[in-house]
Amino acid sequence: MTDQVDNWHKLARYNTNIQGELHANLLRNNGITVSLQPLSAMPGMNSGIVLWVQDTDLAHAQSILDSIDKDGVTLPENDDNNGGIL
Repeated sequence: MTDQVDNWHKLARYNTNIQGELHANLLRNNGITVSLQPLSAMPGMNSGIVLWVQDTDLAHAQSILDSIDKDGVTLPENDDNNGGIL
């Protein structure tokens, strides 16, 4: 085990836990080690979360997060027939 306590860097802070966990999973799927720090000690409070990464992964993790469309996702418009034929 190595002493890498000082090698962690704050990557991002999210207002909701689910958003932070989704982005953490995206980074993990790309081979980046992520540590999550909930902003509330009480489980289920959903008060936000901070993502921390190792300094060796910081630039790669930041580029992945920067590539996410933050303006919102648009869903394709569907007609109202639900695929059925009357």
